[in-house]
Amino acid sequence: MRTDHVEKVVEIEKKSFPAPWNRSVFVNHLKHPEFAKYIVATIDNVVVGYIGLFFGGNYGQITNLAVDPAYQNQGIGIGLLTTIIRFALVKKLITISLEVRVSNSKAQELYKKMGFNFVGKRQGYYQETGEDAYVMCLQLEQNTKIIP
Repeated sequence: MRTDHVEKVVEIEKKSFPAPWNRSVFVNHLKHPEFAKYIVATIDNVVVGYIGLFFGGNYGQITNLAVDPAYQNQGIGIGLLTTIIRFALVKKLITISLEVRVSNSKAQELYKKMGFNFVGKRQGYYQETGEDAYVMCLQLEQNTKIIP
């Protein structure tokens, strides 16, 4: 992701989350490639989705994954997730974790399809709604083959 992608990322963020991150959050993260990686999906040079990963000490944490509602159900989310997992393998990470809303069964199915497992639950994790989050983790091995 480049800074010229941030405006569209923020638009998608606003469509996707009750408490969206603002422009400055993404710009600040982009200043720290030593621990933050963001990838965008584009169609005809228009950003249609993005994923973020914080990493360090052989561990990664997915921060955000969102696809513009107009482009959902086209494989963009799985493509972004696959790409970030490949990045994690290059970085020799051993685990990637994330939180997902208990109500977001669509995202949970995507993560399960990619090998993530439920490992816990955070009560009231989402402050803006008080909703609980499941914690999901993917254990990586350096010989992991990512499909598609």
